[in-house]
Amino acid sequence: MANNPEPAAEPEEAPKSFIALRHPAARMYLIGAALAMMADNIEHVISYWILYEKFQSPMLQGFAIFSHWVPFLLFSFWAGGLADRFDPRKLIQIGMVLFMLVSLGWGVLFWLDIMEEWHAVVLLSVHGFAGVLWSPAAQLFIHSVVGGKQLQSAIRTMASSRTLGILFGPAVGGGMMIAFGPTVGILLNVLFYLPLAIWLFYAPKKEESEEAPRRRGLGSFTEVKQTIRDLTGNHIVLSMTLLAGVTSMIVGNAFQGQMPKFALDFGHKDGTVLYSMLLAANAAGALTAGIVLESGGFLQARVKTAFVLAGLWCLSLGGFALAGNYWIALFLLMAAGFLNLAFSSMARTLAQLNSPPEVRGRAIGLFNVSDLGLRSISGVIMGGGGVMIGIHSTLALTCVILLIVIAAIFVRMPNARATPGAAE
Repeated sequence: MANNPEPAAEPEEAPKSFIALRHPAARMYLIGAALAMMADNIEHVISYWILYEKFQSPMLQGFAIFSHWVPFLLFSFWAGGLADRFDPRKLIQIGMVLFMLVSLGWGVLFWLDIMEEWHAVVLLSVHGFAGVLWSPAAQLFIHSVVGGKQLQSAIRTMASSRTLGILFGPAVGGGMMIAFGPTVGILLNVLFYLPLAIWLFYAPKKEESEEAPRRRGLGSFTEVKQTIRDLTGNHIVLSMTLLAGVTSMIVGNAFQGQMPKFALDFGHKDGTVLYSMLLAANAAGALTAGIVLESGGFLQARVKTAFVLAGLWCLSLGGFALAGNYWIALFLLMAAGFLNLAFSSMARTLAQLNSPPEVRGRAIGLFNVSDLGLRSISGVIMGGGGVMIGIHSTLALTCVILLIVIAAIFVRMPNARATPGAAE
């Protein structure tokens, strides 16, 4: 595929705040998605707690994280291909049904008190697969609703709604365990998935004539290679996919799993409010970014800006790793969350807008392999490095390495520096 041609310049409209929310369908989807993400995190809180109480197995707890991210590494491309071929609304509904079945499965096992480790492995694996199925379909659905010009707003708002779910999920999950017990709590959790699953029956569908022709069946490995070859000539998509991949693989969000150790190093030896603040700081910064950037229409999607923001994210996290003061570390962690949402939503927007419509779902799938699937590798790096040189040194060193890699990608891909056109 040839390099992207530069589109004719068009006068830009002044950005409007939260423009994606002006679309009724997008607004309803984002509300439903926030509830579903909250349910996802409620399930994590309750199931992880019971697994720890019953088995006290570090290996099983590690598998819980592994099973969440590895499906994105293995199946994101195929999920994107399905989204290209079939109605994304139906795929999202299938994902919601799988999530509900997993919560019901936990509830039955808790109630009958018959859970064995293999039960947990199966349920955790199905949960991870449901997330893979949901992600590309959701992005294509939102794209069809808001169009290209509002896509960055939609992606940032989607990220903010997910962050809301991540923030509220643990609190609501903990409250449900206290109020109802884990069995009733996780069974009630099914209700939070229902609004999105039901609303999608009535959600608008883009006219078939406006879409790229849909092919049936699953793609072969030859198709995977062909899609990669096609996108290799698309420097904007390639550079944003590489940016997402290296940031996820080298640093990712593995430091979140080490937060108890960071808190201990700051002198917080129990579950204090200060520890909780440290744990939530990254998500709070991301939510702030979603609100601030959308309210003013700031930081429109530019390739160069995405690289600069990713570099600043490295510096913030590296500063957090080396900070000797709790409040400075907290501020830097919030700044890292802000910058992470800013550059990651920008990279996803640019990759999605500049992907050929006929393979957009598969391009999103490949992006998800980089952005989400490779986080499983950063967990291994952080864990192994933490054992050998300590978590502070490991995080600081990986941030330095990542900063060098980001600069190298930008320098080596000069054609990606051009400002891409807005979408269709």
